[in-house]
This record gives sequence, structure tokens and C-alpha cells, in this order.
Amino acid sequence: MKPDTKSPRRRSRELALQGLYEWRLSGAEAGVVDAHIREQDDFAGCDSEHFDALLHGCIRDAAALDVVLSRHLDRKTALLSPVEHGVLMIGAWELTNCVDIPYRVVINEAVELAKSFGGTDGHKYVNGVLDKAAAELRSVEVATPRTVRPPRAQRRAGLQRKQDTETPVNDPSATQDDPQ
Repeated sequence: MKPDTKSPRRRSRELALQGLYEWRLSGAEAGVVDAHIREQDDFAGCDSEHFDALLHGCIRDAAALDVVLSRHLDRKTALLSPVEHGVLMIGAWELTNCVDIPYRVVINEAVELAKSFGGTDGHKYVNGVLDKAAAELRSVEVATPRTVRPPRAQRRAGLQRKQDTETPVNDPSATQDDPQ
């Protein structure tokens, strides 16, 4: 069996999703759901502070999150699968409250959750909805152009081309005033 290589943050998102799933289906109080999730053997591997923020924040702000999400959905939130709804809630909550996490990371983590726990193409839906929500919730960050560094091989090739095209200053054959 391969060792668990998930980051504590990713594990906290997974456990928060499981808690939101339980909360939606059972209607249990947040404290009951929280206690149940904490009983799991692998809870020690998560970022418990982020887990608390996600689970309790999503439950507390559920109505407000649904309002934000509904502007970007093609159906009512009640018609979403419980997994997709939970993933979207976590993504929307992080976009709103965790500005230290880049919006692209929030979306990527939500897509990974949807791939792991959701339906076959649910991750595509999650990606589209959160991309639109990010444009609304983090408009400045989304509008800021991302500086992309070309791969190392391209940088080296570009440097080599630049060196090949530069003419040495002391090269007499490089003058434009060539007498004929």
C-alpha cells in the first residue's frame, strides 16, 4: 500500500467535504458532524485549523454561498449532487475567505476533490462554476495577467539565439560602412 502523500490542507478539504455531505444528508448539527469526522483514524493527518474553518464556515454561510453559486449555476443548488454541492461550497468559501490562497489553487483543489469523490464529469462542472465565481469574487486577482516563465529548454534556446545574433563591438566585419 502506498503511503498517503496528500498535503494536510488537501486532507482537511476532503474531511470537510465528508462532513458537509453528512450534514446535508442527515441534517445533523455542525458540532455532531465535526465530532464524527474527528473520530476518523486519519484526522491527525489534516490541517485541523483549516478543517474547522471550512466545515463550520460552509455550514454557517451556506445560504450566502448558495446565493453566490446560484449566479453561476444552470440549475438550483437543491438539484446538485450532494458531493458537487459540497465541493462548490468549499471552493466558494475559500474564494471568499481565504485570499491568501491563489484563486487558481482554490479551483484546482476543488476540481481534485470532485475527481476523487464526485461523478464522472462533475469536475468539469465544478471548474466552470468556480471559474465564473472567481471572476466575481476576486475580479482584481483574476484580471491581473499571470507572468508565465517559459520552460527551461526554451529559455536556454532563446538565450542561445540572442547570443548568436549579437555582433561583437570590435568585429570590423560587422560595420555597415563597408567600402566597395
